[in-house]
Amino acid sequence: MSDIGSGDEGSSSQKYHQGMEQGNADYDPGQQGQMEQELATKMLQIQSKRFYLDVKQNRRGRFIKVAEIGADGRRSQIFLALTTAAEFRDHLSAFSDYYSSLGPPNPDNVPEDGKLKSEMMLKDNRRYYLDLKENSRGRFLRVSQTITRGGPRSQVAIPAQGMIEFRDALTDLLDEFSVDEATYRQELPEGRHLHVDNKNFYFDVGQNARGVYMRISEVKTNFRTAITVPEKSWPRFRDILADYCDKMKQQQHQQQQGEHPMGNGTPQDTGPALK
Repeated sequence: MSDIGSGDEGSSSQKYHQGMEQGNADYDPGQQGQMEQELATKMLQIQSKRFYLDVKQNRRGRFIKVAEIGADGRRSQIFLALTTAAEFRDHLSAFSDYYSSLGPPNPDNVPEDGKLKSEMMLKDNRRYYLDLKENSRGRFLRVSQTITRGGPRSQVAIPAQGMIEFRDALTDLLDEFSVDEATYRQELPEGRHLHVDNKNFYFDVGQNARGVYMRISEVKTNFRTAITVPEKSWPRFRDILADYCDKMKQQQHQQQQGEHPMGNGTPQDTGPALK
């Protein structure tokens, strides 16, 4: 039996994550452009669903955006502060252990609301409801996010068989990007963007447990790649690029001299003038 979510797993998420991206949450996760930097991303394929875990950073701190894309292309997403993501990671372990202790699905022994186990997380003005549920298509963990002052609910549904894989991916990101607040530099240079022909280059400065770095991303319509450059090597990168620029200028100058050998600005003696 396939562990996929029920039909109620994201019906109101579109309005909610639009609101989040307009800065209605404490982390302003949707402040687009220079105010937000993408530090890392992971993609998981769990049964028929794809999940993207994106570590982002804005002026209020770091957070993780969890996006679910179903087989039909429908998208839902929630936002987690790093501390909340760590708590969620621990709950995933507990839910997975409980799931492993369950026997095969029994249609005659399912709670009326389909809930097998539930937990709740509270972070500032947001509540997160974790519900391990079962329906005719299997078992899944529904993660719902609400704002206490009102607003639609946003939710994703993780197939129960994929909870460990999801937890491990989340752990990798937390290990890399959770840093001691005492050593975290709040003021990092803003991101830069460069457009050349049909390519876009993004320069984003971030920080992890190993220090400050720059991520340089090359983005085209259906292509994206990136490199990460530690801060200690920036001067060397600059010197190498400057050296190449100087050499290319010299070559261009020599080519121009070759095309115009007499164009050095000195008048040439062409013999006596004709009378």
